[in-house]
Amino acid sequence: MNRDTAEGKFDQFKGKVKQSVGEAVGNDRLANSGAVDQVKGNAKEAWGNAKDAVQSVADDVGTRAAAKHAEAREHMASTAHDVREKMTTTATDAKNAVSAKADEIKHEHKRTA
Repeated sequence: MNRDTAEGKFDQFKGKVKQSVGEAVGNDRLANSGAVDQVKGNAKEAWGNAKDAVQSVADDVGTRAAAKHAEAREHMASTAHDVREKMTTTATDAKNAVSAKADEIKHEHKRTA
């Protein structure tokens, strides 16, 4: 419960008391003031409830966004790892092919020399 909600509840209570007292003693001004306080309290409480709802949604969206961000980072890290592995494997395969061909040429040259 936020401050607006609490103040709204208090204003409603205060308004009910003022209205009851005003009506009991025949003071229309006090009774009307109590009714105004109740309306004001209802509006404040509704405003506080709306703020709580927005905050709750914002918190949830933030939590979900953080989870999605972490998931995306993990996926990117995994993808980056796969790309690096493919690059180094390809480089190793190319080196091995070149070395094998070089050895073949050396052996061929020795046989013909």
